Amino acid sequence: MNHCTTASSLVAIALLGLVACSGTKSSAGPDDSGGSAASESSSSGRTGLAPAGSGNAMGGTASESMVGASGGTAGVLDATDAGVTMTNGFVHPGILVSKGMLDFVKAKLAAGSEPWKDAFARASSDDLGKIPYTPHPIATVECGAYSDPDIGCTDEKQDADAAYTQALLWYHTGDQKYADSAINIMNQWASTIKAHTNSNAPLQSAWVAEVFPRAAEIIRYSNAGWAEADIDAFATMLSTVYLPEVVNGADSNGNWELSMAEATMNIGVFTNDQDVFEQGVSLWRKRTPAYVYLSTDGATPVPPPKGSYPGDALIGYWYNQSTFVDGLCQETCRDLGHVQYGLAALINAAETARIQGVDLVADEQKRISAALEFHAQYINGTAVPSWLCGGALNAVTPDPMWEIGYNQYATTLGLALPKTETLVMKQRPSAADHHMVWETLSHGAIGSVGLP
Repeated sequence: MNHCTTASSLVAIALLGLVACSGTKSSAGPDDSGGSAASESSSSGRTGLAPAGSGNAMGGTASESMVGASGGTAGVLDATDAGVTMTNGFVHPGILVSKGMLDFVKAKLAAGSEPWKDAFARASSDDLGKIPYTPHPIATVECGAYSDPDIGCTDEKQDADAAYTQALLWYHTGDQKYADSAINIMNQWASTIKAHTNSNAPLQSAWVAEVFPRAAEIIRYSNAGWAEADIDAFATMLSTVYLPEVVNGADSNGNWELSMAEATMNIGVFTNDQDVFEQGVSLWRKRTPAYVYLSTDGATPVPPPKGSYPGDALIGYWYNQSTFVDGLCQETCRDLGHVQYGLAALINAAETARIQGVDLVADEQKRISAALEFHAQYINGTAVPSWLCGGALNAVTPDPMWEIGYNQYATTLGLALPKTETLVMKQRPSAADHHMVWETLSHGAIGSVGLP
């Protein structure tokens, strides 16, 4: 039986008082071949990582404090909503979405407003939002280049996306079946998986650890009924299975390391570990200038943080592009699919950091907005000039990753991004793919709501 709540029923749900249930604590595309994957080695562990910080079924621990309308933590949060949870300096929920963002969208859904109504309908009718949902956890996920072999890789990514989808649906409807489904997916993986293997293990780990913590944050901090022991097990899984694969980055194409940065930051937030979060921020700060070119970088791009690229080797790393303009990406002449993977990761990571009081969005405003406009024009159909990638681009197809960046730079900061706007409006409501999941539902036209 399909128990999904349709968007058209949301007003009725709100009138019945169900939408308010989830308020506050009581106060898939092709795999990446990766470039140098064969020469990479995974991190063997982590240092200075504090205990995960258990939560209880009501979404908190004894060390957490509730921040009301008149409270706040200097440099981290100036709370405007009662019921915001603070732990070890972290805002919760605070991975990609905050309580203020979630509540803003929930109110818009209750009013039947667009673009959120159609975005909700798309998510709830998708297989990722269906009930019952059956996860497919295995102990060892083996992922080779170009999905060969694919032993659990697609299933793991889809299950993470489903957990996040159903966490969003739970929050916006208050329907317990969605919370129970998200909890079941996360508990089954936490009790089963032990390792990732083969050349794409680091990237696979990054993709999944970008998304699983988003779901976990919402469920943990919304009275969803997730048992404390299960929260502990999930945090342990993130820290022991995923974190060692991502925390030290990779000598590969930039989309790898940007996903690793986001994954590391997300794990740090969920486990309340400042050291891990800061490692993710540091990796982001090093890789972002090496992924997106600005003329202020000089005649050639910033070298990546790992590897050695003397002379023409750096040109080769940029897929033999020798003319550099603002917004060009390291993988532009590879294909725009991988560019969008990379931009999605850096934009999403910056959003999480911004919620946590670290404004990476503003720090790289010119670079990221230039990348959005530069690539959006070609996805919109602009002819490719002869100096760019020999006059031809590959995989010129939009991925569902444009909404968050547009909200950051156009809606919130007021920058003129006409090419990006055209692409966003074509895509609304956006879909789900890899770490790019229902962005219209989470960030469409939300502006600066829910930010410090």
